[in-house]
Amino acid sequence: MLEQPNNPLHGKTLERILNELVDYHGWDQMAYHVRVNCFINNPSIKSSLTFLRKTPWARKKVEDLYIRMLDDLKR
Repeated sequence: MLEQPNNPLHGKTLERILNELVDYHGWDQMAYHVRVNCFINNPSIKSSLTFLRKTPWARKKVEDLYIRMLDDLKR
């Protein structure tokens, strides 16, 4: 297995990333940062995971938001 010590996403599932983001930001802020309907209309982890797994550009935005959240928490 390839070691990735500097990759903050390494070993994290999309579900875990999403749960941590929702705990930190809440759905309203998630919708503000990543403008997708699954965060705006009747949001849930399950519907968001389904959408993000099929939509690479949205998943990338969520992963980038997660990395920014980790940076904020380090400060």
